Amino acid sequence: MAADMERTVLTVMRHEGVWTVEHEGERFGESREKEVAKASALKRARQLMESGRPCRVQVFGEHGFFGLR
Repeated sequence: MAADMERTVLTVMRHEGVWTVEHEGERFGESREKEVAKASALKRARQLMESGRPCRVQVFGEHGFFGLR
């Protein structure tokens, strides 16, 4: 059985009132729309996978409970 390679994680989350993507300490893809931020994360994940790095995209705050005051 092949060893499981470590995956690069891209996280879509709410930050300061907008949706953003975090990857290795960098934030990018900010948008008021969650779907736009998710598209940015998937685009970066595709680029990383094409260069041989396995990826995972995770979404936090999917149901609107994250960061409510």
